[in-house]
Amino acid sequence: MLSASCSGLVLLLILRGTNGDSVTQTEGPIVLLEGTRLTLNCTYQSIYSVSLFWYVQYQNKEPELLLKSSSENQEVDNRGFHTKLVTSDSSFHLQKPSVQMSDS
Repeated sequence: MLSASCSGLVLLLILRGTNGDSVTQTEGPIVLLEGTRLTLNCTYQSIYSVSLFWYVQYQNKEPELLLKSSSENQEVDNRGFHTKLVTSDSSFHLQKPSVQMSDS
């Protein structure tokens, strides 16, 4: 079994102002079988334009930039992870079609 902790994958929201802005992500540990699909849900609220970033942090390592986007419907991929900024529903979900033990 693969245990991916939400503390290992972090979303950073950079805004041009912060009043009333928020980010909501999948909470708590996620346990998956190797080879299954991963989805970490992320929604945000902001009246400003946004730049969103997913970071990954492996045990005893510094956080590393995984994916970023500031353009509507821009799809980005890295290391098998995928995300798409959808401003119409304020989402920036992180997905991977087949998780591996090395993703934990």
